[in-house]
Amino acid sequence: MSIMLRRTLTCCSRWTTHKIPQLSPPCYGFQIRRGILYNRAPAVCAGANLRRKEETRANLTSTGSRTLTDPRWSGYSLHRITGGNYELALRELSSKVSDKKPEPKGLLQSIVQSPYARLMRVDRPIGSWLLFWPCGWSIALSAPAGCLPDPWMLALFGTGAFIMRGAGCTINDMWDRDIDGKVARTKSRPLVAGELSTADAWFFLGAQLGVGLLILLELNWYSIMLGASSLGLVIIYPLMKRVTHWPQLVLGMTFNWGALLGWSATQGSVMWSACLPLYLSGVCWTIVYDTIYAHQDKVDDALLGIKSTAIRFGDNTKLWLSGFSTAMIGGLVASGMVCEQTWPFYSALGVISAHLAHQIYSLNINNPTDCANKFISNHQVGLILFLGIVLGTLYKGYGQTTSSSTPSPAAAALSPSTSSGLVLAAANQTTPTVMPSQASAV
Repeated sequence: MSIMLRRTLTCCSRWTTHKIPQLSPPCYGFQIRRGILYNRAPAVCAGANLRRKEETRANLTSTGSRTLTDPRWSGYSLHRITGGNYELALRELSSKVSDKKPEPKGLLQSIVQSPYARLMRVDRPIGSWLLFWPCGWSIALSAPAGCLPDPWMLALFGTGAFIMRGAGCTINDMWDRDIDGKVARTKSRPLVAGELSTADAWFFLGAQLGVGLLILLELNWYSIMLGASSLGLVIIYPLMKRVTHWPQLVLGMTFNWGALLGWSATQGSVMWSACLPLYLSGVCWTIVYDTIYAHQDKVDDALLGIKSTAIRFGDNTKLWLSGFSTAMIGGLVASGMVCEQTWPFYSALGVISAHLAHQIYSLNINNPTDCANKFISNHQVGLILFLGIVLGTLYKGYGQTTSSSTPSPAAAALSPSTSSGLVLAAANQTTPTVMPSQASAV
């Protein structure tokens, strides 16, 4: 079985074929996942992963015509990546893998799959949504009765959530570069794979924070100071997994800052009686969904000494998540009562309660795929609550309009002479004298 390296030349679209020399030293029992050919160096580096999760590297020289004949190697096709690098293509000549050049990518696909886009997780927007929803809740709660939330503020905070979530991911990858390379799920991230340098990440982070600052400057000064104060949480969060089993708590404090900022952006200050329960509810919600997320990596994290609530809760995870879910719903009820919310809001809380109960009951903490799906489903929780707040605020305005247009029983009992006397007295700015007969009719 002959193994080939196929690559495109930089100056044309012609394909060339080269035979791969034998690995030295032999590493039978491994499975090649990917290799990178650097145009500026004569060597090919093939990354190999042992089935026991150990890792090694073997260097290949570009000379010689020896072939690799061990049948235990798997075949992979070639895809070009950016930065002048090309992936190693290992395949069986007898397999049905096509030799055709991969179809060119569209502009949008190329952007999404670029190293910078993957650094800020553009291909996984769930994080941006989870960061935006507390902002949206607060903006919707602060809207006047009978009114929709301010669309400009929603757009502004949506853009800010996208940018700042990307900045947070960049900071996280810079802090965790030494860890990500040892975890199966994260070892293909751009900084670990060498697609971007640390200097590139610093430059990109500065650009993201600059855009975030421009968005923040669109708000009032109270909100600018409040928003800037959250930057410390953004920076220290990636370090928490090294010192405490509660990094999800710090993430919740960071991700739900918008519950305070959204209200101050529309009202000029924070109404703490409404926003503090909302903020604490969001923190509990983050602990729930990020604990589920952390169960994907708990085996690797335990080996590396990384701490998380997934490891802290262990087999009692469902009990802990039930408690935090209950606290979340309790905080939302308190916030709704302060804001005088109506039945659509509380109906939404009922749906959310059922969603969380089903999510926790059916969760398989030992199945990474199930954990990932449950984590992503929390986007629906944010959307349901947002719609409940909007509909509850609209209905609250409808109820106030109905009550103001319908005369009260006391007003209906006033006789025409009494009503006209009150109107005349008001016009003359005098206090009306109510006759005994009129008083008994009131």
